[in-house]
Amino acid sequence: MEWYNYLADFFAGAFLANFVPHFVYGVCGDKFPTPFSKPPGQGLSSPVTNVIWALFNLVVGFLLFNAGNISTAQPVTWVLVFAGVAVMSIMLSSNFQKKHKE
Repeated sequence: MEWYNYLADFFAGAFLANFVPHFVYGVCGDKFPTPFSKPPGQGLSSPVTNVIWALFNLVVGFLLFNAGNISTAQPVTWVLVFAGVAVMSIMLSSNFQKKHKE
């Protein structure tokens, strides 16, 4: 595999992890920060905006997942997907812990 396949594996995990909170808040009808809020990532966006942003993340994550040639024959690909999920999840939890305190 080429180096960019490994990079695609990592970012597939990151985009798929970012899909979850935006989708959940969006389908529950709750506002949640997105890159389109004012200020970006701190203000609250509408539920519809969150669902659209979530679906964008899902599509990009799926495309990167396919581009990464994820395989059980090469377990490192799954480790990189998990690393992307872990890094993005930790970043999201740190960034969004303040959203209800404003």
